[in-house]
Amino acid sequence: MTDGLNRKLDEQIRYYRVRAPEYDAWADRRGPYDRGAQNAGWFAEKQRLVAALHDFGPTGHVLEIAGGTGQWTERLVRYATSLTVIDAAKEPLEQSRHRLAADAPRIEYCCADIFAWTPPRQYDVVFFSYWLSHVPPERFETFWERVAACLAPKGRIFVIDNIATEQDNLLDPETPGDDGVSVLRRAPDGNVYRIWKVLWRPDELRDALADLGWSVAVYGTGTYFLWAEGARSRRTGS
Repeated sequence: MTDGLNRKLDEQIRYYRVRAPEYDAWADRRGPYDRGAQNAGWFAEKQRLVAALHDFGPTGHVLEIAGGTGQWTERLVRYATSLTVIDAAKEPLEQSRHRLAADAPRIEYCCADIFAWTPPRQYDVVFFSYWLSHVPPERFETFWERVAACLAPKGRIFVIDNIATEQDNLLDPETPGDDGVSVLRRAPDGNVYRIWKVLWRPDELRDALADLGWSVAVYGTGTYFLWAEGARSRRTGS
């Protein structure tokens, strides 16, 4: 990984560290669109994600990558025998600890970079939400190799993210970067941060993962989200 890419990753982590105190209020109370009836559509599509996760059933030993403040952690823990949550930013993890204090015995938190982290075990399910779009294109294949290394032989994945649509401007208030795969966002501290925002269409993500040896079904909720579920169809290097 180049020094430039490292600096960009560090900047993305700093953004989410700074944003941690207000993230839950943003997501829970008004969503990202504060535009009257349009908000209702955002929340309705989010409920489709909740229903899809329930149907998937993330049982057994579960790993959540980029768990953030715990909005999906609190759903995963209802199904999991044990839950490991990793995030590179410590402030969101602390909020998650507070949110889920009653479930602490079944949750292990780890503040670490997924690209450098060595999993202590293999997992029945690997889950991540709104993280794939923040993976640099240069690290896409490497990231999925990391996911494969975390999975038990019959392990499954479940992924949630924003979807690429003709209404991409409805996502978070932001300015497109000059590279086509990043955006500029102003954080609560007043500073502007560059983060990756690589949005996928369902068929494009399905095909990209098939090329890497995954058998994954990818669905769109409509305007705002996609989810994917599946497993390895062949081992890396086969």
